[in-house]
Parts: sequence; structure tokens; C-alpha cells
Amino acid sequence: MTSTEQAPPPPPSEGRGAHPDHLGHVIFITASAAMGGFLFGYDSSVINGAVEAIRDRYDIGSGTLAQVIAIALIGCAIGAATAGRIADRIGRIRCMQIAAVLFTVSAVGSALPFALWDLAFWRIVGGFAIGMASVIGPAYIAEVAPAAYRGRLGSFQQAAIVIGIAISQLVNYGILQLADGDQRGKIGGLEAWQWMLGVMVVPALLYGLLSFAIPESPRFLISVGKTDRAKEVLAEVEGKGVNLDHRVEEIKQAMRREHKSTFWDLFVTGSRFKLLPIVWVGIGLSVFQQLVGINVAFYYSATLWQSVGIDPSSSFLYSFTTSIINIVGTVIAMVLVDRVGRKPLALVGSAGMAIALAFEAWAFSADLVDGKLPETQGVVALVAAHVFVLFFALSWGVVVWVFLGEMFPNKIRAAALGVAASAQWIANWAITASFPSLADWNLSGTYIIYTVFAVLSIPFVLRYVKETKGKALEEMG
Repeated sequence: MTSTEQAPPPPPSEGRGAHPDHLGHVIFITASAAMGGFLFGYDSSVINGAVEAIRDRYDIGSGTLAQVIAIALIGCAIGAATAGRIADRIGRIRCMQIAAVLFTVSAVGSALPFALWDLAFWRIVGGFAIGMASVIGPAYIAEVAPAAYRGRLGSFQQAAIVIGIAISQLVNYGILQLADGDQRGKIGGLEAWQWMLGVMVVPALLYGLLSFAIPESPRFLISVGKTDRAKEVLAEVEGKGVNLDHRVEEIKQAMRREHKSTFWDLFVTGSRFKLLPIVWVGIGLSVFQQLVGINVAFYYSATLWQSVGIDPSSSFLYSFTTSIINIVGTVIAMVLVDRVGRKPLALVGSAGMAIALAFEAWAFSADLVDGKLPETQGVVALVAAHVFVLFFALSWGVVVWVFLGEMFPNKIRAAALGVAASAQWIANWAITASFPSLADWNLSGTYIIYTVFAVLSIPFVLRYVKETKGKALEEMG
């Protein structure tokens, strides 16, 4: 989707925030759209509970297993790259409904695979839906939310993602208890891991139903000539006292002025091979966010804890508590990002992650005794893992997306965001696909690698990243 320039503010008498009578309705609309974020988080991390069962069911090695887990990220990249164009052609709501259908069929297909390649295919389908949800949710919320509440309502998407991650781990833990702690234990004729992947049908169907209860974006309605309906929606979300004709004209003027950035805008003038420095900074932020190994905590944590001697039920419980820490850290970041700034949070997060990862590397360097870590190292590994997720969530988990939304000049913002997001998916894939083989090689060494990347992110932020707190988008350049 194209970016929108800031339109001139209306006269003070017209107001820009939702009337109190309408705020509840606006929150409902926003929460409904953010269900895509919930499914984004849920589908991304639910595979955590099925990893070992899939390895055992299909008798595959770490390399093949990693490809099955990581292959969803291919769908994510494609979905993210195409969602904007789909939404501009058929509307934001239709795009949500397509994503809901894809989430639903992916859940059913993943729960009832007849072969490994079949499971991999449904993982790609689910990834495509994740990619769509990662784009369409924030865009729709930004277009519908009244200006006075846009920042807070926009945070619903990130909050929904981390809640989705936590709920997926809680559901996995509950299903494992029903199966007497066995990921391949039978429940109603299906193995536990199949139920874990299939339960996503419930929130997917809810997402689809809610999409029929919320209005289309006023911006899209105006773009296709449905001005009267756009006015009705604006009245619903912005309340009484709003000059609807003026608001429609604002949107039209912004759409006429906006620049549809292209990939070639990202290169230094006169060069087809040299990207602008600011684009490299965006790519660096995206890549460092992933290279610290955060998604190992969400895709493989149950497997990780079982590999060092923790029983399956406890490993699933620790995965859930890690997800709760992720929520706490995200809330802290949302509170502090506009108060202390983006750059200080990133630096604090990098330092905290580096220390926590170093302790994990030390703990995993110990020899196993009867298949378990020694007690001291086991406690250190568990605490350090939770501290790592906390520092990531209160910093890079939120700050990178804030930076990417603010740091680029208007002329290249949309295209630069697309490149940076693609770099993030690629780095995510690299970490996800490599972890099982690296862990088989040397688990402690793997965490030393992640520690090095966390340390390197500190000079990168200090030297290349500029603070964007309190600056208008028009000041970026």
C-alpha cells in the first residue's frame, strides 16, 4: 500500500478525535483488525509444540526438520510483498477475509497431513497468511483510527502478536497434559501435535467473522469512488462535530500528493548498484533484530529444554512463561518508547541481551549428567533465557518497527520499508533453518554466535542509527 503524507489540520472546531460515544466502537474495530496480529503470533509460534513429534513421526534429521519449520517464512515473505497491492485492488476487508481463509485451511491441512511435503505445503500457506496479516492490520488500523488515538490504537497489533504467541504456548501445554505429556499421544484419534496445529481453526474463523462486522477503510472507499459510504464510516469512527466534507477532501488531497516509491528510488543518484546509506541502516536494524536468535525462543524452546534434560511438560510450561515475559517487555517498550527515545532503548536492550546470551552459552557448555544439565547451569540457563526475551521485547522487538516507520524520507518510505522487511524475513529464515544443525554441532557455540551479534549491534546503533523521537516525518532525510 502506498504511504500517505500528512494533510493540513482542520479548523479547531472540527475536532480530530473520536467522540466518547464512538470510542468503544473504534476500539472494537481496531481489536477486530488486530486479530490478524493475534493469528500472526499464534501461527508463528504454535509449531514450537510439534517440533519433536514431527521429527519422530517422519523420522527425519535436523536439517530436514529445520526446512519444514522454516519454510513458512517463504510464504511470509510472499504474503507481505503482495498484500499491499491486493488490498489496494479489492479492499482492506477482503484482504483480511482472504487471510482468514488461508489461516483456516492451513490449520486443517497442517493437522491432517498425509506426508512431510504435504505438511510443508500447508506451512507455506499459513506463512502467506502471516505475511498478509503483518501488512494489512497496521495499515487498516492507521487508516481508520482517529488521529487523537492513532498511536495507542496502532499498538494493538504488536500487543495482539505477543498475546497470540503466549496463547499458542498455553494451548500447547494444555493439549500436552491431555495426552499425558506425550506429543504423539492420542486424543480422539489424532496425535497431540496434530491438535496443537489444528486448534488455530478457532481464532481463524473468529477473525473471518469479525471482518464482516467492521467497515471498509475510508481511504479505500474514496479511492474507488464510494464517497458517501466513506463519510458514513468517518462519522462512525470520528464522531460528532466532524466536517465530513472537509475530511474527505483532506484524504483526497493527501492521495493526490503522495509519492508511490519504487525500488529504484533506493539507489544513489546515477548508480544502479549503490543503495542509499539510510536504506542500509534499515536493513542492518532488521537483520540484527533476527541474528540475536530471538525466534529460537519461539520456534524451538520446547525442543531446546528437552535436549538438556527437562521433561516435556515442564519444557512447554517454560515456553509459556517466556511468552508472558515477552508480553511484559512489550508493554514496557510501549510505555517508554516515546518517553526515553528509541535509541536508548535499543542500546539497553542490546547490552541486556548480550549478557543474557553469554550466560546461556556458559550454561550450555556444561557436560550433561544423566542427560541433564547440572543444577546450577540448569537454573542459569532458564533465568538467562527469560532475561534475554525480556530485554529483546522491551527494546528491539518494538523499537525496530518504530524506527522503520519513521527513519526514511517520505519519497522512499514505502519501498525502503519493503526492502527492510524482506531482509528481516530472510534473516529470520537463516536463524530458523540453521538452529537445529548448529545445536547438534555445539549448543554453547551457537549461543556464542548470537552473543556476538548482540554485542555488534551496540556500535552499529551508536554510529549509524539516528534518534527519531519527537521528529516529524517530514524532517527525515
